[in-house]
Amino acid sequence: MRRNNLVLILFSLLIFMAACNKESNELSDLQKVRNNNNKKTYPVTKMDSAQAISFITKQKIQELLDLSTLYTAGNRDTEIDSVIYAQMRSYFAEKDSDKLKPILKQLDSFKVKTAKVGNIEVTKEIIGNDTLDFAKFDVDYYDNRDRLIGNFRKNVQYTLKLSPVKFKKEFTFYFVDFDVKPRKDSTSVGVTK
Repeated sequence: MRRNNLVLILFSLLIFMAACNKESNELSDLQKVRNNNNKKTYPVTKMDSAQAISFITKQKIQELLDLSTLYTAGNRDTEIDSVIYAQMRSYFAEKDSDKLKPILKQLDSFKVKTAKVGNIEVTKEIIGNDTLDFAKFDVDYYDNRDRLIGNFRKNVQYTLKLSPVKFKKEFTFYFVDFDVKPRKDSTSVGVTK
């Protein structure tokens, strides 16, 4: 009887030790954001699907907002802040700082800690000979206590630029403009005779 109890206790300790040694391989949010950049390219063969374009667009919007909230939470005068700012600029076709100012200003004014991108709708507009790509999406802003600040409807313009990759046709995703004002309908409203 005593021998069985000893074996049972040793077996329980062994299981307990094995359970305690489990390590989590999941990356923290900070590690995920730190590794965000706009260097990934997408093969043409996989870009034919509207769902794939929608998924990639949503991913890029979320990455840019994650970097932006991280930047606004910092002092903006450290080396890491300048690296984050450079990462944010890499998401735009033109590396113009004026494209980032409205995003950062809005996040600052609401004191946003985190942002979560929701529903997304990808559309194309033909203007003259140009086809412009737009995405309308919902974004939820949260404060430092994870309370919802508000839900906002945004509109971005993006482009997929051909990336020179040896023997392959691949595209890189860039924002042309963030939080674009919707275009007005060309039909004028008025009195007809």
